[in-house]
Amino acid sequence: MTRFDAMPTLTRQEIARLSPGERLRLIGDLWNSLEEADVPLSAPQRAELERRLADFEQDRVQSVTWEQLKAELGRRCP
Repeated sequence: MTRFDAMPTLTRQEIARLSPGERLRLIGDLWNSLEEADVPLSAPQRAELERRLADFEQDRVQSVTWEQLKAELGRRCP
């Protein structure tokens, strides 16, 4: 017997009766229960992730604070 044998199973009808928010929380709980090793990435996925992280770090260097953005918008749209 596995630990899932005693776990209650939701039917499609029971899931359909959940509100969208409840379903999203369920999805989040399931996703958060996974470890990094449970979701292996292919080489192309890993390369894309590294590219996006590098872009993010580069953009962060050029970013402005919310206060700076608000001030700039105030000057442009008085």
